Amino acid sequence: MTSVRLPLPHGGTELYPLAGPREWTKPSAPFTSRTAYAAAHVVPRTLAENVPGAPADIDWDRTLAYRHELWSYGLGVAEAMDTAQRGMGVDWTAAAELIRRSAAEAATVGGSIACGAGTDQLALDAVPEGRQGLATVIDAYREQMKVVADTGATTIVMASRALARVARDADDYAEVYATLLDEAESPVILHWLGDMFDPALAGYWGSSSVAEATETFLDVIRARPGKVDGVKVSLLDAEHEVGLRRALPEGVRLYTGDDFNYPELIVGEGSGEGEFSHALLGIFAAIYPAASAALQALDRGDPAEARALLESTQALGRKIFEAPTYYYKTGIAFLSWLGGHQPGFSMAGGLHAGRSVPHLAEVFRLADAAGLLTSPDLAAARMRAFLTVQGVDQ
Repeated sequence: MTSVRLPLPHGGTELYPLAGPREWTKPSAPFTSRTAYAAAHVVPRTLAENVPGAPADIDWDRTLAYRHELWSYGLGVAEAMDTAQRGMGVDWTAAAELIRRSAAEAATVGGSIACGAGTDQLALDAVPEGRQGLATVIDAYREQMKVVADTGATTIVMASRALARVARDADDYAEVYATLLDEAESPVILHWLGDMFDPALAGYWGSSSVAEATETFLDVIRARPGKVDGVKVSLLDAEHEVGLRRALPEGVRLYTGDDFNYPELIVGEGSGEGEFSHALLGIFAAIYPAASAALQALDRGDPAEARALLESTQALGRKIFEAPTYYYKTGIAFLSWLGGHQPGFSMAGGLHAGRSVPHLAEVFRLADAAGLLTSPDLAAARMRAFLTVQGVDQ
């Protein structure tokens, strides 16, 4: 039996025997009961300057191969999102190239893809105040939305740090989003990212009150429901999400972005729209075999099996996304490395240092318990090597 000596949370070590992977099955047809995207990370060149402040130097072959892995399990890819280190190591120049390359790859296999358009080409300190600032934000959004639209991918309108900085009230948010929706060539996904993922987005939609912000958000959608495919909400609040999805106009999907409570939200309360959430999740990039199996179960009409499968990964999701939540990307890259999808455990901007050794050891345990270490001998060998370098004798 394969074993690894792992550190314990409160000191000491234990010889941990791996349980081994489950047998996962890929779908034979597209999913019909839910629309689901996995927000994918990027793989840097191992020998690049993967240090804080350095521009991203992406290993395109391995980054795109990971997208093909997700598509092979029936999931769509949410590209150039927060998981891909937007604003945390990957700038707009790299993100635009990522969008173009991934959309082209999606077309070769009929893969579903939606891509993030934001305003991160702007230097925040250079954005003017007042109406000139709002115009600057709108122009930045236009530039990025055009890049996505030109590829044929669905556009995800990301939350904007620049807008959060210059908007004076809810009316400013409403004006910016009304302009963007009016100009959109096809329905878009609106993304509300909570400040636990990005502190610079505190008070988004013009209020620190979630209830007041929600009303502004809904007003924007209700004014132009035909321009909104759906909304992705990343507030880690299941009760709020259920209330919001019930309030959405008919035909507007809610894509859960709740990496804590996704099992109950995706399975939902019934089969009617408004009774369940679709998915656009970073955690799906880490648990994609189980996510796919759960969606296959939903398509078979077995919500109990679907929920059990998703719940088997929930402890892992909560660990990866624990505070400080914005370092969740480190755990996703770590599992990618353990699974053999990248040659080294490195991230753009040095973000591989975002989590501690005990944290990553627990990620390893929980991934194994969920049956997600699909190459257990490789995962164990890499974990031993990682721990040895970190001073944990094997």
